[in-house]
Amino acid sequence: MAPPSTRRPGFSRRAQYGLFLGYVMAVGGVLFAGLLLVIAVIDPSGFNALKGLALDVTSPVSSAGRGVSRFFGGIGDSVGNYVQAGNQNAELKRRLQESRRRLIEAQATELENKRLKALLGLTRETENPVAVTRIVGSSFASVRRLATLSAGASAGVQPGQPVRSADGLVGRVIETGRWASRVLLVADSASNVPVRLVRDGTPAIATGHGDGTVDLKTLEVGKNPFRRGDVLVTSGVGGVYPPDIPVAVVVSVQGDRTVAKPLADPSNVEYAVVLPVYQALADTPLSEATESALRGASQ
Repeated sequence: MAPPSTRRPGFSRRAQYGLFLGYVMAVGGVLFAGLLLVIAVIDPSGFNALKGLALDVTSPVSSAGRGVSRFFGGIGDSVGNYVQAGNQNAELKRRLQESRRRLIEAQATELENKRLKALLGLTRETENPVAVTRIVGSSFASVRRLATLSAGASAGVQPGQPVRSADGLVGRVIETGRWASRVLLVADSASNVPVRLVRDGTPAIATGHGDGTVDLKTLEVGKNPFRRGDVLVTSGVGGVYPPDIPVAVVVSVQGDRTVAKPLADPSNVEYAVVLPVYQALADTPLSEATESALRGASQ
């Protein structure tokens, strides 16, 4: 026969003892509560003393429990603050990166505005410019110093026309396509530009050296008139280049040799103006020294 599904308390002595102990504790609790009630009615001052004693006994336990609660609560607050600080740090980093990006964009915009303003002023000063174009490429590591413009024959650009930027003379056009053209830079070894010294008007020829600099040769024999820091501009002699376009600044004077650096750097110049070929006045005679220097430069 199968055993019953449930067992009565009497089946186990341990269960009987547990049940008996529960009854005893319940009866004891009731009696203790009744005793406290009797004491409260008969002797209120004694009952207050018992309550104070109970408070003194339970106070350390309550304090310890409160300390444990504060401890774990403090840990929770610390973890929360740490997570919040991490989120704030990430947000600050994001804002800093955004500010840097905006600053770079603002600086680039300001630089572009300066270039456009300089170009606008240049086009206003220039009479009948052939084309306003962009310099889309230049060679600075080879012996030949050339640049490429984004305007060609369709814009009226022709070989021989001078090219300048807001900084100074860039060179002259040597080849043209339909939509692009090639410029011989001032620093090319095949370039010769008649110039004059701004300080006293001394005429000279600026010949490209092929390394990004130009050599200055005076038209008359004598003491080297150049000084470091002197600025030279086009003289207009011989045509092609209009007068008074900044060309170069003297960077080194070594005996009879004078080295200057072009003011217009194609690698830093974005816009340029193509000018018509300058026609020198036919009734202005050239000195023998000037004619000799120009013939020597063209050879």
